[in-house]
Amino acid sequence: QVQLVESGGGLVQAGGSLRLSCAASGGTFSRYIMGWFRQAPGKEREFVSSITWRAERIYYADSVKGRFTISRDNAKNTVYLQMNTLKPENTATYYCAAYHGWSLRPAQSDYDYWGQGTEVTVSS
Repeated sequence: QVQLVESGGGLVQAGGSLRLSCAASGGTFSRYIMGWFRQAPGKEREFVSSITWRAERIYYADSVKGRFTISRDNAKNTVYLQMNTLKPENTATYYCAAYHGWSLRPAQSDYDYWGQGTEVTVSS
């Protein structure tokens, strides 16, 4: 059983930056593909970014390319999401998730473990 705990959310003005962290415990972190997802009020949860076991492959949603950067530190069992040039439409609860399998880009429904989420609010 893997436990995921996100942190780093908060209130920021448009154009600002935040760095989200997701600390994992209870499993071998390097064996999991890690993903970030978000859910805005009244909307479905959507993919933001994912990173494979040793960062061989990194993927981003089109809406965040060039502004968000995912990274991981397997020695610290932590995945990060650096978010720059934030926009009000980035306001959402951000979740990290872990996938144990062989797909390089698993579907949202394939992820095995989820954190409780951290809220990000971007004011205009």
